[in-house]
Amino acid sequence: MAALYHDQGNYQAALPLYQRSLRIRETALGENHPDVADSLENLASLYSEQGNEAAALPLRQRAERIRQMAGSP
Repeated sequence: MAALYHDQGNYQAALPLYQRSLRIRETALGENHPDVADSLENLASLYSEQGNEAAALPLRQRAERIRQMAGSP
């Protein structure tokens, strides 16, 4: 649902859903799971589209570190 809201430009509705997804994945899978990196990228993308690169950058950096640890591209 978050992706749908995001695609529609309804960032206010997408944001809490992306944040919730991130929390759930971190809890269920661990903070360094590749799926957590996907959630971080989704949230970073939303922030970028809102013009908030200051919020997006650390999320992207964390996602990259997770992918490097997992050996994923």
